[in-house]
Amino acid sequence: MNVIGDKIRILRETKGLSQDNIASELGITQPSYARLEKDDERISITRLIHIAQILKSSVAELIDERVQKVINQQNSENSMAYNVDTINTIINADKDHIQTLKDEITFLREIIKK
Repeated sequence: MNVIGDKIRILRETKGLSQDNIASELGITQPSYARLEKDDERISITRLIHIAQILKSSVAELIDERVQKVINQQNSENSMAYNVDTINTIINADKDHIQTLKDEITFLREIIKK
C-alpha cells in the first residue's frame, strides 16, 4: 500500500479521469502511470506537482490527512502496518542523512586544519 499513490487514484477516480488521461498529460504510457499509483516512491516532486495540476489539486492535498482518512477507511487493516513502516523509513532516512552531514563536517574540518 502507498499513501500518495492511493490519494492520486482516489482523486483521479473522483474527477472521472482514467489512467490513460493522466498518462497522456504527463507524456508517459498508461502502464508507467499505473506503476506510479502503485509505487509512490517512484513519483518525483516535479511529477507530483504536474499530477496535482492535472487533477486541479495541490501537492498539499495529495499529502493531506483528510484524504488519508478515506484511504484508512478503505484499507483499515493494512494502513496501520504501512504507517509504522513509513515512520520507520523516515526515521532511518533522517538518521542516515544526519550521519552523512556529520561525515561531511568532519571532512571539511580536516580540510580546514590543513
